[in-house]
Amino acid sequence: MSAKEAILARVRAALADVPADEPLERAPDRAHLDSHGVGPTLDVLEDRLIDYKALVHRTPADRVGEEIAAALARRGARRVVVPPALPGEWLAGTGIETLTDSREEPLTVRELDASDGVITGCAVAIAETGTIVLDGGPDQGRRAITLVPDYHLCVVRADQVVDGVPQGVRLLDPARPLTWISGPSATSDIELNRVEGVHGPRTLEVLLVEAAT
Repeated sequence: MSAKEAILARVRAALADVPADEPLERAPDRAHLDSHGVGPTLDVLEDRLIDYKALVHRTPADRVGEEIAAALARRGARRVVVPPALPGEWLAGTGIETLTDSREEPLTVRELDASDGVITGCAVAIAETGTIVLDGGPDQGRRAITLVPDYHLCVVRADQVVDGVPQGVRLLDPARPLTWISGPSATSDIELNRVEGVHGPRTLEVLLVEAAT
């Protein structure tokens, strides 16, 4: 028996007395948000992201494209990587060259590194920990595209934001390739000198999209 098989066997044994017919609740509790999709949860998420040195902007749903264009202009980006199902209206009128990455036609590491950044959506965002979770969905793409480029612009909708980790985990499929992001990539050496961009993008910019009225 391999180590993986042994671990899974122990998990199955531990769950043997748990009822299997109880439905898994995957609908987030939105009661804490008002009709505009704003409230304590979005405020907490924004504060946590800023603490992690991410760049954060609030925007209504009908201005996402404008905000993306403004963010790319501030960055001076000319060519960005996008997953295959990124909404086309998000990029309309930006004049930016896009490199579409897919599992069928993946970009090389050299191509990813030569880009000015990547734009994605997300699966879930957790306010309490300031964490954005990607699950490789069509608007997020392969894990590599958010690790190699030096700049990541992530669009987070209000209805994807939950209060804490337990709520977030319930919305995720553990069989999918999950990437948990809490701010830009950073690490510290033995003398506690902070170094950014070692394991992922040096700059994380987040658009928090408030719900339409």
